[in-house]
Amino acid sequence: MAWRWFVLSEVAPPSFDLVRRPWLPVQRQDGSQDELSLQDVFCQADDLRRLVGDVPTQEFALLRLLLAILHDAVDGPADPEEWQDLWDEGLPVDRITAYLDQHRDRFDLLHPEQPFFQCAGLRTATGEASSLDRLVADVPNGVPFFTMRARGVSRLGFAEAARWLVHAHAFDTSGIKTGVVGDSRVKGGKIYPQGVSWAGALGGVLVEGDNLRQTLLLNLIAFDTENLRRDGESDLPVWRRPPVGPGSIDPIQLSSRPAGLRDLYTWQSRRVRLFFDAEGVTGVILTYGDILESRNKHQVEPMTGWRRSPAQEKKLGLTQVYLPREHDASQSAWRGLGALIAGLAPGGQQRGEAARIVRPRILDWAARLTVEGGLPLDYLIRARLFGAVYGTQQSVIDEIIDDAVAMPLVLLHQRDTGLGQAAIDAVADAERAVTVLGDLAADLARAARTVPELARDVARATGFWTLDGAFRTWLADLRPQNDPLERRSVWHQRAHRLVSRLGDDLLRGMGDAAWADLWLSASEAHRTFRTRLRAALPMASPAESPPDPPDGDGQPRDVEAQA
Repeated sequence: MAWRWFVLSEVAPPSFDLVRRPWLPVQRQDGSQDELSLQDVFCQADDLRRLVGDVPTQEFALLRLLLAILHDAVDGPADPEEWQDLWDEGLPVDRITAYLDQHRDRFDLLHPEQPFFQCAGLRTATGEASSLDRLVADVPNGVPFFTMRARGVSRLGFAEAARWLVHAHAFDTSGIKTGVVGDSRVKGGKIYPQGVSWAGALGGVLVEGDNLRQTLLLNLIAFDTENLRRDGESDLPVWRRPPVGPGSIDPIQLSSRPAGLRDLYTWQSRRVRLFFDAEGVTGVILTYGDILESRNKHQVEPMTGWRRSPAQEKKLGLTQVYLPREHDASQSAWRGLGALIAGLAPGGQQRGEAARIVRPRILDWAARLTVEGGLPLDYLIRARLFGAVYGTQQSVIDEIIDDAVAMPLVLLHQRDTGLGQAAIDAVADAERAVTVLGDLAADLARAARTVPELARDVARATGFWTLDGAFRTWLADLRPQNDPLERRSVWHQRAHRLVSRLGDDLLRGMGDAAWADLWLSASEAHRTFRTRLRAALPMASPAESPPDPPDGDGQPRDVEAQA
C-alpha cells in the first residue's frame, strides 16, 4: 500500500499593508485622481497637487499623518538650514522608504497584535461590534437623507476604512459611547461624553504650496522653533510606542504630553477596533481614548489660532488661559484675515499683559522662512482652513469648513508690516461698505413697509459674496515692492464700483409703495447710501456724484452710467 504525504501550509494571516497598498486619495497636477500607498505618495509628491479626502477634514487629518512620518524619518528638521536642504534637494525618498519598511508591521491595518491606529483586544461586555456609521463622518445621526449613504454603512473597503480610522482620531464626535472591558471610565456599560477628538476642537490651518512636496515641507516646522514645546526623547509617533490598551494613559503621563509634533499629529483620541472578513471591514468598536485638554496648548499645537478666555481665567484662577480659535462657518476665510496675518480679531485690541489673539504658529514658521530660509517675500501660499462644526452637545457634525485664501508671504512678515496692515484694513473697508449696503436695503424695506432686518441680512450676504472674488484677486496680487496706500486705494475703487452697482440694483427692485411713502422716499435712501459709501471708501476716485432723481416710473435715470 502506497502512502501519500501531504504538506499542510499555514494560511497567511490577513493583512492590509498601508505602506505598499493604495489607500490615500490624491489629485494629480493634471486634475485626475488616484489612490496611492504611503510609499508612493512620498515618491510621487512632486507630481501630486494635493491629498483629496472623502470629506475635507479627512485631508487635514491625513496630511498630519504624513507630516509625522516625515518628521520622524528625517528626525527633524533641526533648524531652517536643514529645512532649506530639503527644499533645495527634494524629499529624501530612499530614507523615507527605508523608514516605512522598518516600521511596516505597525502600518498593517489588520495586524493581529498591533493593528494600525487600533487597540487589538478591544471588546465590549456583550462581545458585539457597532455599525460603521459610528466611524463614517458623512452619515449624520438621525438625518440620513443628507448623505450619499442614505441606508447607512454596512461594509467598507480596507482603503476607505483606513482613511476614516485616521479621521476618527482627529474629528470624532463626543456623546455617549459604548463601554469596553478594561476601561475604568465605564459606567453601566457606557462611557459618558469626554469631548470631541483633538483636531475637532481646532480652527485648523495649514499652508499649501504648488504641489504636495511643497505643502509637506511648508508645514514641516523646524524643531528649534521658539514657543513650540518639544521633548526630544519622548516625541515619538504612535507606531514607535507600545500598543495601547483600553482606557486612557496614566494621568501623570498625560500631563507631560504631547511631547512634540510627532506625538501630537498621531494622538490617539479614541480606542478603535475594526472587524473584518476577507472582503472588507464590517463593524467597529469606537470609544474614548486619550483626551487632551485644549486649554493652553498653544505652545504645542501649531495649526490653529488661539484666543484668550477671560471667563476661563476667572473660573480657574489662572493668569492666562488660551483656547483654540475656531473658524466662523458664516464667514469666508478672507474676512478673518486679521487673525491670520497679525493675530487680530475685529474689535480685539491687545490686553496689557498678553495678546488676545495668537495667530497659528504654522504661519509664524512660514514667515520665518523668508528670513532664515530661502523663500522670497513674494512667494505665494494658500492658507487652507479646515474645521468641523458640531451640534447637539457635540454628538454630531453639522457642518464641515473648507476654505482657503492665497497671499504672498510678505503679508506675514513681522519686520515690515505695511502691506499686511493694508490687507487687514482692506477687510475692514469691505465690512464698512457692506454695512452701508445693508443699511440701504433696510431703509428701502421700511419705505416699502416690509421687514428691514431680513432685507439687511440678504443685502449683506450678497455684498460679501460679490466682493469675495475681487478681494481674493487683489490680495494675491500684492507684492513686496507695492506701496500699501496705493494698493488700498485700488481696493477702495474696486469695492466702490461693485457695491455701488448692488445699491443701484436694490433701487431698481423697489415697488411703487416706496415712492408714495411720506417719511422716507427711496431716492433719499439711495442718496444717503451714496454719501455713506464714499465715507466708507474715501480713497475711491473719482468721487461719484449723487444719482439723478427718479423718473416717472420710480427708477433713477442713467443708473449704469453713474455706477
